[in-house]
Amino acid sequence: MCKIQTFLLFILILFNCYPLWSQQKQHVHLSGTLKDEQGNALPNASLYIIPSSNGLGVNTDNNGRFRLPYNHLPVRIVVEYVGYNLDTFTITNDSMHVLVMKNRKLHQLQDIVVQTGSASPTTIRTNPMTIVKVSQKMIQMTTESNIIDVLVQNVAGLNAVKTGPNISKPYIRGLGYNRVLTLFDGMRQEGQQWGDEHGLELDDYLIGDAEVLEGPASIIYGSDAIAGVISLSPVRPTKKDGILHGATYSEYQSNNGMIGNSVQLNYGKKHFSFLVDGSYRIAKNYVSPVDGSVVTITPGDTSVVATNGRVYNSGFREANGSAFFYYTDARWKSELGVTVYDNRQGIPDGTRDSLTRQFTYQIYESQQDNPKDRPIVSQSVLNSYNLSPLHQRIQHYRIYNNSSFVLPFGDLSTLIGFQQNIRREYNHPTDVAQAGLYVRLNTVNYNLKYNLTTRYNTLHISTGVNGMYQNNKNLNATEFPIPNYQLFDMGAFVYARWELKKWVLSAGLRYDLRWMQGDNFYTATNPVNGFTQQWLGDTTGRNVTLAFPSFTKFYNNVSASIGATYALNNHISFKVNVGKGYRAPNITEFASNGLDPGARIYYIGDRNLVPEYNVQEDIGVLFNYDVISASVSVFNNNIQNFIYLTKEVDANGIPVEIVPGNFTYAYRQNNAQIYGVEATATVHPSRWKGFMWSNNFAMTYGFNRNPMYKDQGVMGEYLPLIPPIRLISNIQQTLNFHNLYIPSCFVNVGLEFSNKQNRYLALDQTETATPAYTLFNVSLGMSVRYVKQHIMEIQFQTNNIFNVAYQSNLSRLKYFEYYTQSPTGRLGIYNMGRNICGKVIFNF
Repeated sequence: MCKIQTFLLFILILFNCYPLWSQQKQHVHLSGTLKDEQGNALPNASLYIIPSSNGLGVNTDNNGRFRLPYNHLPVRIVVEYVGYNLDTFTITNDSMHVLVMKNRKLHQLQDIVVQTGSASPTTIRTNPMTIVKVSQKMIQMTTESNIIDVLVQNVAGLNAVKTGPNISKPYIRGLGYNRVLTLFDGMRQEGQQWGDEHGLELDDYLIGDAEVLEGPASIIYGSDAIAGVISLSPVRPTKKDGILHGATYSEYQSNNGMIGNSVQLNYGKKHFSFLVDGSYRIAKNYVSPVDGSVVTITPGDTSVVATNGRVYNSGFREANGSAFFYYTDARWKSELGVTVYDNRQGIPDGTRDSLTRQFTYQIYESQQDNPKDRPIVSQSVLNSYNLSPLHQRIQHYRIYNNSSFVLPFGDLSTLIGFQQNIRREYNHPTDVAQAGLYVRLNTVNYNLKYNLTTRYNTLHISTGVNGMYQNNKNLNATEFPIPNYQLFDMGAFVYARWELKKWVLSAGLRYDLRWMQGDNFYTATNPVNGFTQQWLGDTTGRNVTLAFPSFTKFYNNVSASIGATYALNNHISFKVNVGKGYRAPNITEFASNGLDPGARIYYIGDRNLVPEYNVQEDIGVLFNYDVISASVSVFNNNIQNFIYLTKEVDANGIPVEIVPGNFTYAYRQNNAQIYGVEATATVHPSRWKGFMWSNNFAMTYGFNRNPMYKDQGVMGEYLPLIPPIRLISNIQQTLNFHNLYIPSCFVNVGLEFSNKQNRYLALDQTETATPAYTLFNVSLGMSVRYVKQHIMEIQFQTNNIFNVAYQSNLSRLKYFEYYTQSPTGRLGIYNMGRNICGKVIFNF
């Protein structure tokens, strides 16, 4: 561990040595003013040099003035301003400049600047990988239960594995969990991602924009980005006028009575700014169209029907707090962020009365409990905001620093951060204060990236090193699915980008290593309550069990990528990319041997698992005209040593229950192939002001390439958790008025179609077929000017207007069932029914 500590100390010393570097060269900057064609100053526009790894962008002041640091001339300045297309200016001298924005926005999505998947900012058009940016406006106009569900509605190829409304795990092109890397403000999110029953530990109201990269991104991010990356950026203060600004968010959702409120305050001057945020959300059990009591249609008739009903223990209470402090000068920018997350989340288990199909609840410990003989949950409990004593609590704390510097021969960006994740699952009805699962994960993240200045403005070279150190401990618990362990992860990369007329070529190379270690882990029976507990004392002569033998494991890998984009003309661009990714087995795949009470799964790991390696090819084309913008992307992903879960059954095909009432799953490994196509099309006639018809389409197929499963179909050939064909279509009309009090309004009608999924893993009863379904949504909203300079946004939305009863094939609740038959012919828990939502945003 001395080497690890020395390396982290070096990072901190490097960060604190900036003042010495900054004295080596005088500050050099470009000055000027940004205006429109009528000569009006454009305040709060974003300007930055592209490419640049450090993100040393600036905003124009209230008079449109700016000062932007640079290393050498010529430079390209990219300008973003609301209502205009992205504009680029080439500057060849350091005199005072007047930049004029000329192109009003016509849905030029290809020219949006993104920072994910490349060592420096690029545009979607020149990035060879498939990447989608979801703006803050799009996030605010999409009402869902959490931020991942919002992104699913806006990104083709992105899905979510759900365990109720507030638990969504991102899935990109048929891959999820530790294969999708989530970033918050550039820092990787670490919080027991292997677990099924909790989502992302962050404030949904705090997200300013999101970028979704689809495909292996191991070059920049290392292990765990084999499927893609979701990069979430917080809201940032933009005004530097020395006045306190802010926003409040309030929303209500009728289905589960969700009430959400958030307050954000921000303040900024020339060099210093800050933002503080607090939010709270509370919800009761959600309503499904068919999960209520079974009733007889007519007296004496044997036909029955299920009614609307609340799904027991699906409510939640979530609180968040955040603070961000920024300092910026001509050659240095630094940010300090602190976030706190606390979520008490219900855990549905799906037990019911066999005749009435009403939900039941547990009153005995698992040894005495019979899930088919539990008392029925009363209606007053189902309709209450109070959580069941058997729930989970997830806490996540984060503190980090992002800094960037302009140096004599390039620019440098650094990140150092610490996060702690605490997860408790309460599953003991006779001792509700005793956690069944209680784990604490500490993570130290580090990132050092240098963007080299070259003689040629068309060649950009970046290099860096990043990784993390983790320490995981089981605390006062009675179930131990994973052992205590330490992990150190480090990777070094080099990435080059060359612009050559209509071509942009890119290539990267990375070396990764990961070390994982754990000591012998013993358990014993507590003589007072009979629960299993961790044994920390001397084992000599003691009646203890070795639950997890000690281990030490090393993994290493070389990743690579090469890609190109070609601009045929101003309207059509082509992309191609080949990436080789890598993922080391996570702790539960490698070493698990115990019950996760919230997931109702006893996991069995395999210490002989080897890393996954994949090679993915992507080919895409982008179209952009005044009337239509479109894209098509085809991908093929070959995965060596693919790790997946299968349900354990005995010789008679009956599921194995090591712990009564809980299924047993074991990890397996085979080669796999996933391929598919994604397409988008947005119609926006230039003569039809405010009209937009947007469409997202995705089709994904996944196969187990073990020869023994060839041509076996559902009995082993198909991979689990592969999303079906999916289409999302929205028609929106926005009206702009010359009215002082109501400047604009919009109406949107949306359709979400999911095809039936008959390509599923039926082997060992792992999955079942899923019927097709179509959902309709409608929303409308308006902007209201309540004082001269401030606008209030009011929005109403109804999801699943026709109250369709459906089950997503990626819903875990689909399999929460203890019977093989029911009076209605429906098994498992269904997704949310009709949901009427209202949202108000005050800006001040």
